[in-house]
Amino acid sequence: MQGKHGSIERGADPEAPVTPHDFDELFLVVHDRLYRALYFVTGNSYDAEELMQDAFLKLWERWDSIETIDDPTAYLFRAALNGFRMRTRRARTAARKLVMPSTPRDDYEEIDLQQDVRRMLLGLPARQRAALVLTEIFGYSSEQAAWILGIKPTSVRVLASRGRTTLRGAVHA
Repeated sequence: MQGKHGSIERGADPEAPVTPHDFDELFLVVHDRLYRALYFVTGNSYDAEELMQDAFLKLWERWDSIETIDDPTAYLFRAALNGFRMRTRRARTAARKLVMPSTPRDDYEEIDLQQDVRRMLLGLPARQRAALVLTEIFGYSSEQAAWILGIKPTSVRVLASRGRTTLRGAVHA
């Protein structure tokens, strides 16, 4: 078969093994077909391109012993698909390590915790409790909390700080 880029021995069957005379010829004949197959497997052109390049690189590294490879095209497809399987396996393993199994939610424990926090907050002076609730629970800035409470922002910061200190003492007692 005579192509526009040189000659490659191939039978009448387009899927028949390609016997290349040099690496460039093989690349020109096979790369489109390999890319399309990998695109359908991966669903992503970037991954398909990268896997195709890796497969060609593996074949190029073995090119001086090409006679030992029965079908270079099949070798490329096998190398690319093995690369895809290895990537998928690594991604699955990494995902398993990142995603820790969640512990079942214990509603009673949450209620107990809420009651403990409420009890501790009620043990604070009213102004400290108000400063803490506004800044820590509702997320207001000290300026906003000061406006709500009708005091200075520095007073809010002092009250919240004293409240946190008291709560830390109650937790460690």
